Amino acid sequence: MQEISIKDFLKIDKNNLQVIDVREQYEYENGNIDAINIPMDEILQSTNRIQRNKQVVIYCQSGRRAAAVVYMLKKEFNIENVFNLSGGYTAYLELISNQS
Repeated sequence: MQEISIKDFLKIDKNNLQVIDVREQYEYENGNIDAINIPMDEILQSTNRIQRNKQVVIYCQSGRRAAAVVYMLKKEFNIENVFNLSGGYTAYLELISNQS
């Protein structure tokens, strides 16, 4: 499983990055990390929206759903440039709140 920590994620050049939130629409609308929203149940039918020439970080609330998505994208579609954001949106919020 390719995972990336929150701290490493925040260091990535944003020009070389695509961020995908696989949470449901209502979760995404409550806050996101400057991401596009492709819910988990739609992403395997939306692989054309995944950029192959950038690092792609996929996240959910805790990291569990995103880990499953990353696994399936690699196994079923041979997409290798995808990473699970370790700890998901919850870890991101914790880091941001600790910095303020």
